[in-house]
This record gives sequence, structure tokens and C-alpha cells, in this order.
Amino acid sequence: MSQKLELESLFVLRGSGYPVPHDAPCVARENIPLGLAAGLKQFGVNLTRLAPGVWSSQRHWHTDEDEFVWIVEGEVTLVTNDARTRFQAGECVGFRKGVEDGHHFINESDADTVMLTIGGRSSDDVCHYPDIDLVLHPGRYT
Repeated sequence: MSQKLELESLFVLRGSGYPVPHDAPCVARENIPLGLAAGLKQFGVNLTRLAPGVWSSQRHWHTDEDEFVWIVEGEVTLVTNDARTRFQAGECVGFRKGVEDGHHFINESDADTVMLTIGGRSSDDVCHYPDIDLVLHPGRYT
């Protein structure tokens, strides 16, 4: 049975799973895993809060997962291979699986940013981090 999610009662994941020193830009990132709280299996949904100066992730791309990000509150800069693009609340962007254009968001503003991130949960996905020569295979970094 589906139930209404009460945001204030859900757990908040702080930081990232990146190995040191690659975790540093994301150490203050906060994620509320809405998809897990709702019991979803096929895709993930996260409500992410970035304080000023905090990154959403290391710049990355996925082999087998699409991603969609909607800016709920504040403003943030999207960094890709070739561009830096400013996003404000109400704007959104998608990233197709297999496109080798690493991306991440950096909060370069003076206020918190809140983003809704939706992505696949493929057991075959490999995530590439081109700036730090890191690859995440299912369950392990190389």
C-alpha cells in the first residue's frame, strides 16, 4: 500500500561514497532518498540540498542509466565537458545514458540549492568520472 512520505521524518544521507580525497567537495551534500523511502525498485529519486560551495557529485556519466534533474529552490551551475550553465528554480535538464559528457552541479550562490534527481537503477551500469580517473563498476571503484 502506498503511503504519503513525510519529508521531516525521512533519513538524510550526508556526504558521498567517494574515496578520499574525492569526497571533499561533496562532504556537506545532503540527500533524502525519496525513492527508497517509497519502496521503488526501478528508479531512484533523491531530494538533494547543496549549501554554498558544495558539489552534487564528482563530474560523471553513466553507461546504462538516464538522469533527470529539476531545480526546486535556489540556483546552481551545471558543469559539463564544454560548458558551465546556470540553472534557477523551476528549470531542469536530462542526461542520456551512454553519452560521454561528464556532468555535475556546483552551488556557486550564497544560498542553499535544492534539486530533485531521478535516475535508473541498472545493475549493469558503469559510472565514469573523467576528471579523477575513477570508474564505478557495480559495487566497486577502480
